[in-house]
Amino acid sequence: MASIDNGSDLGIEASLFKAADKLRGNMEPSDYKHVALGLIFLKHISDGFEMKRQALLTEYPEGAEDPDEYLADNIFWVPQEARWSHLQASAKQPTIGKLIDEAMIAIEKVNPSLKGVLPKDYGRPALNAVMLGELIDLISGIALGEGKDKARDLLGRVYEYFLGQFAGSEGKRGGEFYTPRSVVRTMVEMLEPYKGRVYDPCCGSGGMFVQSEKFVEAHGGRLGDIAIYGQESNYTTWRLCKMNLAVRGIDADIKWNSEGTFHKNELPDLRADVILANPPFNISDWGGERLREDARWKYGIPPAGNANFAWLQHILHHLAPTGTAGVVLANGSMSSTQSGEGEIRRAMIEGEVVDCLIALPGQLFYSTQIPACLWFLAKDKSNGIARDRRLRDRRGEVLFIDARKLGFMVDRTRKEFSDADIARIAGTYHAWRLGEGYADVPGFCKSASLEEIRSHGHVLTPGRYVGAEAAEEDETPFVERFAALQEQLEAQFAEAEALTSTIRVRLAGVGL
Repeated sequence: MASIDNGSDLGIEASLFKAADKLRGNMEPSDYKHVALGLIFLKHISDGFEMKRQALLTEYPEGAEDPDEYLADNIFWVPQEARWSHLQASAKQPTIGKLIDEAMIAIEKVNPSLKGVLPKDYGRPALNAVMLGELIDLISGIALGEGKDKARDLLGRVYEYFLGQFAGSEGKRGGEFYTPRSVVRTMVEMLEPYKGRVYDPCCGSGGMFVQSEKFVEAHGGRLGDIAIYGQESNYTTWRLCKMNLAVRGIDADIKWNSEGTFHKNELPDLRADVILANPPFNISDWGGERLREDARWKYGIPPAGNANFAWLQHILHHLAPTGTAGVVLANGSMSSTQSGEGEIRRAMIEGEVVDCLIALPGQLFYSTQIPACLWFLAKDKSNGIARDRRLRDRRGEVLFIDARKLGFMVDRTRKEFSDADIARIAGTYHAWRLGEGYADVPGFCKSASLEEIRSHGHVLTPGRYVGAEAAEEDETPFVERFAALQEQLEAQFAEAEALTSTIRVRLAGVGL
């Protein structure tokens, strides 16, 4: 059996992915993703089942084969032929792919909430049986830990890490199902979804929900304190989301239909306390011409050629009376005046629903190099509560944060926010909303009045408002600084003269 060094500096998630990626061979990441994630999910639910079964055998033996005993603890019932031990014992058999498919079918049959969710094409001839067996051995090396919660958290971390790595491998397509973790964490830390209904109208693989649950747990709350709702139009991505949430033990109402949120809104009556969303940027074929009279367009009819302001208004429509939302959008949404977008933005600003704008650094996203920003919306800026503390009346103001200089490179192509970056951004927003300890910081943040925003034509680009960063005082005496500059200039003059001489000699050599 392959072993994983749980104490490695690289981390078990990265160690496991590195080993699993070696087994991928020539298989495309978009295909291998479902192979690997499906098996991690199978291992997770089998481990949870076995731990509960062992406890029942000790305390209540007659209940060990009663599915209701497992359901009561939010644990999936796993039939004999689908248990990890059975698959691990058969990992070297040429029929292992067929056995995995049968396991997935058996699990779906007895767990209605998983119907249509699990991948069931491991038995196809193109899938290498030896690779499957080695992958089973590798995943078997994930230790159970010291209890169900620790095991669940570990497998959840592994699943989430794999999602992120596959998103990076797939490039643009990967970004369609995965929002970078540091961006999601920033949004969650700012809006603090501590209790109530949390909604994502284009939920991808469910990262917004996972981070929301982590926030609740980290701050001493109970996982049941928030109710999760989502919708996704891509069936494959919906399956990834359902598995991602199940691995985390998160109960959620996630809807799917191929028509999408705009045309078949599965949750029309939902009014959410917190909405977190990363809609696809600048979508031009969203069918807006068929929705001209829609009740959601309170601030203006969004252009048929760009869905950005349709997303913002759909989200506002679904906010509870004191609800707040965080939305990732392309930078163009802050300044575009095409096809009536400027008028919609003006109406939203004057309607007092725009709370905060954040300019993000480049290279944060897997899917696009288009510069992005974060919009924070509030249904009622005169009211609201965050973490049991009443927010101040923020009408007549919008907070601007320019975070373009924050973040660090995690590899040669991608950047992330550090914990300190996230704390700085979220802390600024909290201080501003509460009215405690906030101050404008040149080059970083500014609380701008509506009058100032009007003077800029209702353009919301943070750089227009925050100004330049305060220059650091150079304490070197002027005489010393002048002498150093003169010395540098003399060296550059000398270098220029030498270069000129060399050019003249070479020109003479060719007879010019």
